[in-house]
Amino acid sequence: MTRKQELVQDVVIKFAGDSGDGMQLTGTQFTNNTALLGADLSTFPDFPAEIRAPQGTLPGVSGFQLRFSSESIHTPGDAWDVLVAMNAAALKTNLKNLKKGGKVIVNTDGFDVKNLRLANYPEGQNPLENNSLEGYEVIRMDVTKMTREALKDIPMGTKEKDRAKNMFVLGFLYWMYDRDMKSTEQFLEEKFSKKAEILESNLKVLRAGYHYGDTTETFTTQYKVDKARIEAGNYRSIMGNQALAYGLIAASVKSGLPLFLGTYPITPASDILHELSKHKNFGIRTFQAEDEIAGITSAIGAAYGGHLGITTTSGPGMALKTEAMGLATMLEIPLVIVDVQRGGPSTGLPTKTEQSDLLQAYYGRNGECPMPVLASSTPSDCFDMAYEAVRIAVEHMTPVILLSDGYIANGAEPWKYPSSEHLAPIHVKFKTELGHEEVKFKPYQRDEKGVRPWAVPGTPGLEHRIGGLEKENITGNVSYDPENHQLMVKLRQEKVDKIASYIPDQEIDNGPLKGDVLVLAWGSTYGVVKTAVEELLKEGHSVAHAHLRYMRPFPKNLGEILHNYKTVLIPEINNGQLVKIIRSEFLINAKAYNKIMGVPITKAELLETIKVHLKPALA
Repeated sequence: MTRKQELVQDVVIKFAGDSGDGMQLTGTQFTNNTALLGADLSTFPDFPAEIRAPQGTLPGVSGFQLRFSSESIHTPGDAWDVLVAMNAAALKTNLKNLKKGGKVIVNTDGFDVKNLRLANYPEGQNPLENNSLEGYEVIRMDVTKMTREALKDIPMGTKEKDRAKNMFVLGFLYWMYDRDMKSTEQFLEEKFSKKAEILESNLKVLRAGYHYGDTTETFTTQYKVDKARIEAGNYRSIMGNQALAYGLIAASVKSGLPLFLGTYPITPASDILHELSKHKNFGIRTFQAEDEIAGITSAIGAAYGGHLGITTTSGPGMALKTEAMGLATMLEIPLVIVDVQRGGPSTGLPTKTEQSDLLQAYYGRNGECPMPVLASSTPSDCFDMAYEAVRIAVEHMTPVILLSDGYIANGAEPWKYPSSEHLAPIHVKFKTELGHEEVKFKPYQRDEKGVRPWAVPGTPGLEHRIGGLEKENITGNVSYDPENHQLMVKLRQEKVDKIASYIPDQEIDNGPLKGDVLVLAWGSTYGVVKTAVEELLKEGHSVAHAHLRYMRPFPKNLGEILHNYKTVLIPEINNGQLVKIIRSEFLINAKAYNKIMGVPITKAELLETIKVHLKPALA
């Protein structure tokens, strides 16, 4: 049989099925395989909130979106070229985002009467039989049946055999996109090295899926995506939480400070704990506390003792940590609080993305309690901003909040990883003895940065009082004096404000230095804003993109930049938070675009919004 190969530039695949169908594993393996080929990629895992939602139901659908391209890309794509639907609920949930003419790979066993009823299809209606998939290329496979057939000689129960059906789909896609399966075979061999039967079943089904594509006459075309034309260097695929953990480890090594993580697991931040716990060879200590308060206070204790104190959480957990964050501010010790944001309020949408904690990071504590706030913009940027959060915390003796979100945390992209010698130094200064003219230690004596000394407890002659009560300036004694309190509030704020002199100036990511519209963004909107602005620039529009990573204090030149454009548009995955701060700080009438659906902003909707604000300039 003659096969032809078609070269394609850009592909978006969505894997979708029950949370027990292994779609996250399938997507991750295809992603890792893609990274080895050298194509650019971007992913967007989509988890159900329930640990195990009722099988076959709409709330139980788990998805994994992957885009790979021979060109440089910045988003996982708006619409899909290929949809893998393991059951009726997966098809119903995802069909609306499949491109017309796109491919639907369906597991026909997932479209029986029971599955159709659970997916709320009207009685007697089957989308595989009622022409509702007209305009799409439908690839029907009884994945369940063929998986069982491949494993007929293995003495396993039917339920155990069915767990391998995601490998059949993965094998078929490896054939469709002309891939080598060695990376996944190696993964399976390592994962199930002590479970020979499970290893054999997964390998058999993976190869059966590949051979199904190779031997079935229906399929005559394979597709190929070339390597991406990106900057030369050593790359690996990295997820946001993974990169953030590596950034903290790198900062620990470069600073010489042992890292202590005190935390309580919470979606979507838990993977940082999981990753850090694997690296005890770097002197990392991880403590899974009984609650959020114990997590942060243990990290404060570690910082007081001269360690690098870290705590990780999401929005609900940060709410519980706020009193202790105030304590760290009062003590003026280095601490990094990582907030991987999710939909809220309360328990909200635990597995969906949102940028809704910015105002909490700015103002969500009692009293005047200023803290630097940083935000990562992509999965690989989590490394840089985690490292920078540590640098600022240590060099300025302050707790620092680092904002990520679920989209960044679970997404993956190629990462050109740095070597240790290219990382900026982190300067640690411990006070170890009294100065020549000092008779008594002055724990709140400040340097030119407004920074007090870091004295490890037990150092002779440097005994001092700590606690949450207001400190007397310089001596650190408890003080209820009104004038002193006002002075200390101003000094703590001034110290944070001075950090602006020790961070980079704000840059324009893309577009002219002056123009009609500036799209000012932060966090996980980076990719979609960059993509949309690039497209508008090619069309000749006067539009630019600036992306904030330093949220508090802002870069010193930000105000000047903002006044160089007729309109400032701020897109956010919240109900308008950065826009409020920008209006307040710079007294400009910034415009907002807000989406609060638990999913990222798409390129199409952002293009439409930017063009609305370009119209007055074009009139």
